[in-house]
Amino acid sequence: MGNCCATPSEYEKKGKNKNKPNPFYGEDYAVTNGSGATNWVLKDRTGLDISAQYELGRELGRGEFGVTYLCTDVDSGDKFACKSISKKKLRTAVDIEDVRREVEIMKHLPKHPNIVSLKDTYEDDSAVHIVMELCEGGELFDRIVARGHYTERAAAVVMRTIVEVVQVCHKHGVMHRDLKPENFLFANKKETSPLKTIDFGLSVFFKPGEQFNEIVGSPYYMAPEVLKRNYGPEVDVWSAGVILYILLCGVPPFWAGQSL
Repeated sequence: MGNCCATPSEYEKKGKNKNKPNPFYGEDYAVTNGSGATNWVLKDRTGLDISAQYELGRELGRGEFGVTYLCTDVDSGDKFACKSISKKKLRTAVDIEDVRREVEIMKHLPKHPNIVSLKDTYEDDSAVHIVMELCEGGELFDRIVARGHYTERAAAVVMRTIVEVVQVCHKHGVMHRDLKPENFLFANKKETSPLKTIDFGLSVFFKPGEQFNEIVGSPYYMAPEVLKRNYGPEVDVWSAGVILYILLCGVPPFWAGQSL
């Protein structure tokens, strides 16, 4: 379990924000084993007290399990994004394993200009905090909506990035399983901004020839094999193809209700 048995003092760092209240603080959020001892979600982490190193700012986004905040390194002033996952919402062993696997996958993948990078991971009694590279340019989805659709040349540039990301993930034994325009963010607001893949919450490790049967993903982008509960990494290629169609046409090739 790595450093899970270390005391809080072993992780303490100097920081201007050391005494700032944690937005997730409170016994109601603690996950315990019934004896009052905390069950740690992460096998390894940077520290216990995120406020010793980072100041959490405004909310950037919200999902089923967590809230993403703008966060600032109190020493350097550098800006990052922090996905804070309340342990109160991790009700089952599967939920806990999903969070653990998401962090392990982000650590496992190599540094790549088109994959959002992991900076630090913190865990306290109330939440898991995942500090990541900040992408301020918005979603690919929003740019498609703003344009209506892309030209073939512009779509080719975007798709080259997406296919390269799929190739890198598969080369390192990772199947994303939720590729969609909402999960690609631009690093900044410039037209030439790099595109970054995010959200490995549904991703899994796989071995060559291994088949999966979980129905996961977003219906518009979900391959038929997923619904048949017999699939492998090729489902990411299907999702990339759907994204290409939407880039060129501005509408999805299949309506979600039809596939379900």
